[in-house]
Amino acid sequence: MTRFQGKTALVTGAASGIGRAVAERLIAEGARVALCDIDRAAGIAAAEALGEDTLFVALDVTDEAQWQAAMAAVLDAFGRLDVVVNSAGVILLKSIEDTSLAEWRRVMAVNLDGTFLGCRFAVEAMKRTGGGAIVNLSSVSGMVGGANLAAYNASKGGVRLLTKSVALHCARKAYAIRCNSVHPSFAETAMLDHIAENAREPEKARTAMAAQVPLGRLAQAGEIATMVAYLASEDAGFVTGAEFVIDGGLTA
Repeated sequence: MTRFQGKTALVTGAASGIGRAVAERLIAEGARVALCDIDRAAGIAAAEALGEDTLFVALDVTDEAQWQAAMAAVLDAFGRLDVVVNSAGVILLKSIEDTSLAEWRRVMAVNLDGTFLGCRFAVEAMKRTGGGAIVNLSSVSGMVGGANLAAYNASKGGVRLLTKSVALHCARKAYAIRCNSVHPSFAETAMLDHIAENAREPEKARTAMAAQVPLGRLAQAGEIATMVAYLASEDAGFVTGAEFVIDGGLTA
């Protein structure tokens, strides 16, 4: 497919995991993609591996000045911006009693502030060139709670409702900018590896996570990228302010 021929996308957290899978999918469908990540070495390696239609931009999504620089670099290189995917995120496996204020603020800064800044700069760039699509990576943890996910739950729930506010604002302003959220469950990524490795028995932890899913397995990053690509494309031209769950039936 060539749904993104002639279009430019910016993906955060693109050095690995879901972000990299999204970048790969958009490139496969014709997009030029700016891969943004705080991990410079991994980001450069990813951009080199994905070919000439890519640009690596070092980006700490919590830093407004770095967002300004990243947007300037993308627009200078590609001339326009059509798609932004806010995928960068961190997880903290702690209850409300165990979470320090510093840990809370760090999770909020990456997951929620980073998405806020990504949306704000995306709207600013896209409204000048006729519109576009924003896709925010939330989580099923933004819809249902977990006893040991206090900060993560709150941050991803915030992403869910921020998405709706952005969508309604852009619709009211007639910017032709759509904004939707994607809510995955456990996926085969470095984040899941981190969760498993912090368990007493990592392999049993992975098995237990898969057992919670009615389909009986963990998601693949590419499956989530397929959903993101749909929402970023014109196939979803009448879809905005919506939340798309991709969880193997977990929340059902």
